[in-house]
Amino acid sequence: MTQSLTIRRPDDWHLHLRDGAMLAAVLPETARHFGRAIVMPNLVPPVVTGDDAAAYRTRIMTALPAGMTFEPLMTLYMTEETDPEDVRRAAASGLITAVKLYPAGATTNSASGVRDFDKVRGALEVMAEIGLPLCVHGEVTDAEIDIFDREAVFIDRVLDPIRRATPGLKVVMEHITTAQAAQYVQAGDAGLAATITVQHLMLDRNDMLVGGMRPHYYCLPILKRRDHREALVNLATSGFSRTFLGTDSAPHPTHRKEAECCAAGAFTAPIALSCIAEVFEAHGALDHFEAFVSLNGPAFYGLPVSDETLTLTKGDPLDLPTKIAAGPDTVTVFDPGRPLHWSVA
Repeated sequence: MTQSLTIRRPDDWHLHLRDGAMLAAVLPETARHFGRAIVMPNLVPPVVTGDDAAAYRTRIMTALPAGMTFEPLMTLYMTEETDPEDVRRAAASGLITAVKLYPAGATTNSASGVRDFDKVRGALEVMAEIGLPLCVHGEVTDAEIDIFDREAVFIDRVLDPIRRATPGLKVVMEHITTAQAAQYVQAGDAGLAATITVQHLMLDRNDMLVGGMRPHYYCLPILKRRDHREALVNLATSGFSRTFLGTDSAPHPTHRKEAECCAAGAFTAPIALSCIAEVFEAHGALDHFEAFVSLNGPAFYGLPVSDETLTLTKGDPLDLPTKIAAGPDTVTVFDPGRPLHWSVA
């Protein structure tokens, strides 16, 4: 039995760092293990211009504890007023690595997102021209569409038409949750990839709902049926090169999670690698673990693989953290509902 794994230092291809006291609290939890991360721009107000991204990057680097190394890969929040030339300039300077598309109202702080996709065609065409990836939150927001069906409908109604209308556009389907999404990315060309989260590989909607609602498992896109989770696990552990880890680690104050109308998101950063190693070992796929967490993402984004290494060791069940302090609040750490045995040395 394998007792240790030494891999290239991983990256997180979908991360929420927030701002202020929350940023200072959660950033070290990611930087402890991950060398880089695609940083989500859905602040209040959102990061919509190159100047916004530069200012946010400065705040992130200021919050990084002394002695830690970490590179935030900045993104812009696409709105119907996004200036294609601002996107071009920000990309040319090396400031941004991607642009994020939120359908308006789809998730946390997405009110400024896109309703009329024709209004962002100019920005998408510039991105295709310069090879800048589009990171997509793939859900429709129509009230008549069941929340468990919104990802599959988005692929048919929005994503596929965008890709057909914009040849050459690189697209990352973020935090995919369904068998339909897994099949779509596998059938796609080299310009289509997908990230998968910790919680969507470990849990299904029964874990969230049976025996009472567990608010710390509530996230968007919402957990789906078991057969969808199994399709995601099969994809992640298969060695397929265009899927990689995007934790979507999304911290909220504990009181906002344990509320009558709770916030969406799971804070997985402190234990993400331990969780993923557990999943891959259970499926006899530790030989594909490094590719999923360390190699596939850089290959798709055209970035170098880390020169650093990280070692995980297997032992007795871990004593998992439960909460971290964030200013006057706490943030509850994701509980996978099973013992974890892999720790980062």
